Amino acid sequence: MSENVYVAIEGAIGVGKTTLARLIRDEFDAELLLEVFEENPFLTDFYTDRERYAFQTQIFFLLSRYRHQQQVVPATLQRSSLISDYTFAKDRLFAHLNLKDDELEMYERVHTIMAEKIPVPDLVVYLRADTDALMERIAVRDRTYERGIDRDYLDQVRRAYERFFAEYTTAPVLPIDTNELNYVRAPKALSYVVSHIRSALREGTYQRPLPQLGAVPVKEGLPPLAEGRRRLGDFQRWHRTLDREKGFSRRPLHQLRLPDGRGG
Repeated sequence: MSENVYVAIEGAIGVGKTTLARLIRDEFDAELLLEVFEENPFLTDFYTDRERYAFQTQIFFLLSRYRHQQQVVPATLQRSSLISDYTFAKDRLFAHLNLKDDELEMYERVHTIMAEKIPVPDLVVYLRADTDALMERIAVRDRTYERGIDRDYLDQVRRAYERFFAEYTTAPVLPIDTNELNYVRAPKALSYVVSHIRSALREGTYQRPLPQLGAVPVKEGLPPLAEGRRRLGDFQRWHRTLDREKGFSRRPLHQLRLPDGRGG
């Protein structure tokens, strides 16, 4: 690829974002932008008493993530590709999970101002895993500030990520199920992930317009596809809107019909 690319890796706590970022940096000849949770002085207290320390914890993360994204990302992309183990968008996900009433309103005002100046990734790699798998990985890595995480909260986070990426259209998204995927110990698993990222970058960032789509009229109510080079996110957004309009299931196999008329 001739241009520098910005890939952000996302997913619930413990899914393996930082690990994957470190493993693929050389594959893409990229620099790393890693979130340093230990910088947040409220995090340990937050996992002990979430209601009391949620606002302080969230505001600290918001300001820290803004500084990293607004300063580091553009400067890095001038000289090389970039792999990050988080997106700025995830901050709002956690805010809506942990804040309420006046605190959430105040957060939204600040976030709205900051979000306008944040670069958008060329691709978001969304790592998925079941809650039990996340709990096991958190226990194995045994970070001091994570010892207070309970299963119910982690399950809320996991479900919040599912809802978030079901509607996310800001950048192309590549979902990867990691429940049975050990890219740390299995070279083939890592190659699988890298090949899918390369393919998604080609399709999402560099794919030229498809002539047959350009000739298809857009029905009223459907979001238009982007002009010029279409991105994966354009197709994802268009397809989700069409599914809602037609009442299609989000599980593609449910839409198949066998020759005898039975569903797939």
